[in-house]
Formats: sequence, C-alpha cells, structure tokens
Amino acid sequence: MDRYSAGRRQVMGLGAAAIGLELLPMAKAHAQQAPAPAERAAYTPRFITSPDGVRLATYEFGNPQGPAILFLHGFAQAALSWDRQLRNPELSREFRMVAIDLRGHGMSAKPEGDAFYKPGQVWADDVRSVITGLGLQRPVLVGWSYAGRVVGDYLTAYGTDALAGINYVDASSSLGDPAFLGPDVGLLGPQAMLAPGVEGFIEGTIRFLRACFAIQPEPADFQAMLAFNMLAPHYVRAGLSGRPANYAELLKALRLPVLVTHGEKDRILATPIARFTAATVPGARLSLYSNSGHSPFWEEPERYNRELAEFVRQAQATR
Repeated sequence: MDRYSAGRRQVMGLGAAAIGLELLPMAKAHAQQAPAPAERAAYTPRFITSPDGVRLATYEFGNPQGPAILFLHGFAQAALSWDRQLRNPELSREFRMVAIDLRGHGMSAKPEGDAFYKPGQVWADDVRSVITGLGLQRPVLVGWSYAGRVVGDYLTAYGTDALAGINYVDASSSLGDPAFLGPDVGLLGPQAMLAPGVEGFIEGTIRFLRACFAIQPEPADFQAMLAFNMLAPHYVRAGLSGRPANYAELLKALRLPVLVTHGEKDRILATPIARFTAATVPGARLSLYSNSGHSPFWEEPERYNRELAEFVRQAQATR
C-alpha cells in the first residue's frame, strides 16, 4: 500500500470523533486505557463570540471554584490536544480548566479572508472574550507553539492585569534568530502543512504531526490528532502563516510569574528559543524535558501536570 493510501485510511471514519461534541475523543481512541463512561471527566461546552463575530468553541473541565487555567493550542491543532491535562483527575479536582478551539480550528468558526487571521488584535480579542465571557478570574495562560504569538497579541493589546501567570510551552516568542528554528520547521510551509491538493494536504499533515513528537503517540491517538488537524482548512493555515512574532520588548517588561516549558528534542522550535524567553522575562523559570519533542505535555504528562499545578498555585499566590 502506498503512503497516501495509508494516510487516507487514517483519516476516513474519524470525522465523527473530531466533530461530535462529545469531547474528547482521545479517551475513546484508546478504550483499553479509558475509564468507564460514568467515570470520565465531565465538561461544559460553550460558544463565545469574539467582537468580529467569530464563534469560538470552548470546553470547561474540572473544579468550577478552582484557580483558572486557559489552554491555547498550536498551529492546526485543537482543544483536544490538551486531553492529558483536561482529563487528569488530580488537575480536575483542583483547577478550573478551559480549552479553546482557536478561530479557524476544531469546532470554532472558520471564516475566509486574511482579515480574520493576520491582525494580532483579533487573537487578542478572542482571548479576552473567553476570559470575560466565562468569568475566568486571573487565569494562567498556557500557550503551546503558535499560541505563543496569541499570548503575545493578548499582552500587547490588554496587558497582564487580568492574568495570574503564563506558561509558554515550546512556544513562539520571537523568530528573529535562525537558531530558534528546528530542522523540521519547514513542514509548516508549502512542503507539508500548506501543500496543495488533497494528497499533499493529508500527507503533509501526517509528516508535520510526526515531527511534533519525539515519543510518538499510540496509533489510535495519532489518528484522532490527524482528524482534528484536518479540520483546519488550507486557507486558515495560510492565514496564520507569515504573521510577525517579535515580542522581545514585551517579554522584557513582563512582571508576572512565567514558566517556560520546552522539549529538548523539539524539531519545530529549538531549545534556544526557550532559553531566550526565560532569559528575557524577569524571574522566569525554565523547565527542559530531555526526552520530549515539541509536545512535552503529551509526551511526559505526569511531570508536566505536576509542574503546571505547582506553577499555578505559586502564580495565584504571587499576584
């Protein structure tokens, strides 16, 4: 069987898993490890409308009275990416956890036109709309990969007053230095994620997803990831591309707790970008994962969840 046929088989039949709002399909995908349905973490789905009319799908897990964590995913991903955090029993008991499908992704609206994706203000407004619409009290923002730009857009527009802290996870904070880019960063372009045609689009997405992990997901998990990646259309991916990511001056001015998490085997964004972020933000803490690639929260979830919980407690106590 050729590689395209194999990739097509992985996609077929997965639409219901990603589109149906019985979030999150990851737990179903590896049923032998999943708890019984009655024991699965409950969640609350809700749509929030941004000022430009884009409807954003949000999903709330955990303790509604607990300290808030707002998870922002990466390029072509979805709220589903955070399955190993949102469904973690320890985190759920203590924290109010909210994940967004960013505009153009997952179950959120996917309007056409660069005006919906190029300006930093639209991303800032999205984050603010979720914080205010859900009544999140001083959340910790968790920004993975491309969401580092979204965090930067929010901080540029609205500052830090509404936040308790920020966790940058293998995140874009500045792209001015070639040393920040990993050997597979080109997969975000025309050779993979922006490849033309159905065959190139599917095959490119598979290649990019593989590059996101040093510790590869189980086949069923990878299938679910591939399904929700395919929900981000070509025009959305193109709209996200080419946006500036020069937040150095903003980082220097931050005066709130910051944790920088990074996998040392990341082939998309190299470790120097994490070192830069941690060195630029006053008092930031750097946590490197020697065994992980671009997705340490998935590859080493026990350690990541422990460090995230510790950070959120400290951030809430500090601000």
